[in-house]
Amino acid sequence: MGRKRKGRDISGWLVVDKPAGMTSTAVVNKVRWAMDAKKAGHAGTLDPEATGVLAVALGEATKTVPYITDALKAYTFTVRLGQATNTDDAEGEVIAESDARPSDDDIKQALSPFLGDIMQVPPKFSAVKIDGQRAYKLARDGEDVELCARPLWVEELILVDRPDEDHVVLEMTCGKGGYVRSIARDLGAALGCHGHVKELRRIWSGPFEVEGGLSIEQIDEMAKTEALDAYLHPLETGLADLPELKCTPEGATRLRNGNPGMVLASDVEYGDEAWASLDGKAVAVGIYKSGELHPSRVFVNPT
Repeated sequence: MGRKRKGRDISGWLVVDKPAGMTSTAVVNKVRWAMDAKKAGHAGTLDPEATGVLAVALGEATKTVPYITDALKAYTFTVRLGQATNTDDAEGEVIAESDARPSDDDIKQALSPFLGDIMQVPPKFSAVKIDGQRAYKLARDGEDVELCARPLWVEELILVDRPDEDHVVLEMTCGKGGYVRSIARDLGAALGCHGHVKELRRIWSGPFEVEGGLSIEQIDEMAKTEALDAYLHPLETGLADLPELKCTPEGATRLRNGNPGMVLASDVEYGDEAWASLDGKAVAVGIYKSGELHPSRVFVNPT
């Protein structure tokens, strides 16, 4: 038998305003310790030097992580014009420079090709796997890393500020798997002046906004107390993009046992993914078929 994991059976979401210089994994570990939780995970990695929304799931809420990972996210970021780096951010070595500086109008026009469905090549220093190994490890070892382009949905990309001729501040809303560093790199190439990310901040992720995020200092101050519990968002917040179907107590019992359960009529169509609730609490996520939900994820006594 495996060793029983220590900690509380607590479920929900805690929104952290991640500081620069801290990995996403370190934030999760901090939250798990502070909440004395058995299980924790996050929805969408931020680079160590990036700041902003990191939504940490606890307990049964970890089963809803994919729905936050797939949700739209928004970033503000500063691009340093005139320099390309090997990491596409300020942490890397400068590998190319240019004296060219585009005008604001040039930048605005260059943003259009980055909207909608685009193909994006991830940075060489990224967590993308190549033959089972992380790209950043191969790049650090001096290997010539070749990454394939990946699809990305970019809903919005706008210029919000131009502090000086060397810097431009942009805001982007995009789907799953987007690399802001690649946007900065490719925009610099399109403008003929090179570019890399100098600062990056995630301002919202799905239903979670940075204004509601706790700092690491606040988490430390409230660690192991009921005061921190008060900031926990319910598990159901992670299901905000899915339709809700109410079920009967009998249906909830069947669903929790992994069987199709009856749900009340709604405008959800046959074959749609939805979640079932009893008294406002999530019971299961699954596929709706002819009055029943066929569960794919079941929530066991979330608290």
